[in-house]
Amino acid sequence: MKTVIQIILFLAILVLGYFVWESIQAPIRFNKEVDIREEATIDKLIDIRTMQVAFKDVKGKYTGSFDTLINFIKYDSFPIVRKDYQEGWDPDEYTEAEGIRRGLIKVSVTKKSVLDSLFGKDYPIDRIRYIPFTDQKQFKLGAGQVETGSKVTVKVFEVSALYDTLLAGLDEQLITNYIYEREKITKFAGLRVGSLEEATNNAGNWEK
Repeated sequence: MKTVIQIILFLAILVLGYFVWESIQAPIRFNKEVDIREEATIDKLIDIRTMQVAFKDVKGKYTGSFDTLINFIKYDSFPIVRKDYQEGWDPDEYTEAEGIRRGLIKVSVTKKSVLDSLFGKDYPIDRIRYIPFTDQKQFKLGAGQVETGSKVTVKVFEVSALYDTLLAGLDEQLITNYIYEREKITKFAGLRVGSLEEATNNAGNWEK
């Protein structure tokens, strides 16, 4: 009987030890996975921000459509202006406009693909809309305009991924705890660039 009791106690100690070890390791594994998913998502958000800025430079506004944004990046182009200064050109004597009119500056315009200019032709542009580590769940994308306190109308955009989507499949209680802590810091339950409610410098909420 004594031996049986000893075996039971030994097994109980092993089980207890496992649960103690697991209670320590589970948050460590969770945090590592969060870091991996956040990093991949932030990389995409930064790229989307770059695309939106390029779109606005050419179109004069942001877009709330991934179809429109992707089509722009794939098929549109930037004008590349080249100026060749001829003999006799003197910037102290003429403005550039006068130099062009007199033929002292030869101007040529070529075009370069937006995709090649920003990322390179092999960039997987068609997958930019999908949140990493999800079953093709899409970022939420919006665009519009807001009025500042000084009555200036500013074009804005916002793109985001909620933690409930980004961290799906991980420990639910740890997700809840993480969202609570992040909301206290960023006032948003996910990762986000830009805002549809206020004029910002389009910083990501992880950069604040």
